[in-house]
Amino acid sequence: MRAALLQMTSSDDPGGNLDMVEAMLAEAVAGGAGFVLTPEVTNCLSTSRKHQQAVLHHEEDDPTLAALRDSAARHGIWLLLGSLAVKTHDSDGRFANRQFLISPQGKITARYDKIHMFDVDVSPEETYRESDGYRPGDRAVVTDTPFGRIGMSICYDVRFGRLHRALAKAGAEILTVPAAFSPVTGAAHWHTLLRARAIETGCYVLAPAQTGKHPASVGGRRQTYGHSLVVAPWGEVLVDAGTEPGVTYVDLDMEKVAEARRRVPALTHDREFDGP
Repeated sequence: MRAALLQMTSSDDPGGNLDMVEAMLAEAVAGGAGFVLTPEVTNCLSTSRKHQQAVLHHEEDDPTLAALRDSAARHGIWLLLGSLAVKTHDSDGRFANRQFLISPQGKITARYDKIHMFDVDVSPEETYRESDGYRPGDRAVVTDTPFGRIGMSICYDVRFGRLHRALAKAGAEILTVPAAFSPVTGAAHWHTLLRARAIETGCYVLAPAQTGKHPASVGGRRQTYGHSLVVAPWGEVLVDAGTEPGVTYVDLDMEKVAEARRRVPALTHDREFDGP
């Protein structure tokens, strides 16, 4: 299977972002991709909750989701929407950071809500409180495709090895980690964390990323790290997209998953222990 990772600089305008995805999707299909992945918050990257309330939709009437389902069917591809910011019916009004896997028939075959919220103080000037606007998910998701079993995660989830081990032990052969990573933490940790998740599980890790300085009509402007990565099951980086927006390709050989797990069958070596 040829996969294509879309590296984007999303703005806070869902319509403009959709146009960008459609163009990149057509390029990926022309390049032979049968599986295309987009980054976290593909539809709207914004620091303004008020603006998000004005432009976001519930899943059932989200125009980005509807249009990209149609695109997947038109092109006959598997499409992983790294995540869309969508409204929920929660009483506190918080959104969901939701990943979708769409089949070549345009059907939603799996969805995953980001579990771990990025509530951190990177520096006095760079703080994040994702849980103020987004409510965390509470269910890990593994789903089947004809080319491999996929375990879903999003961005900050990458720091929680227990989640990815659980996905692998449930049969995942590919881990998806779409992201909008901070430049500071990205430079320090991004490559190491993604390589660790691959090595620990013997999975391919596919991590399409947001990149650059993100245009904003309201509120502050975000900057993200880029460097969409594909890591092989043995831990070597196969693809690093750098910092420019664009489409990056990789050919997945699922025998590499079996080979890595034969060489180091760590998923079968768990032992119970007491303490600390």
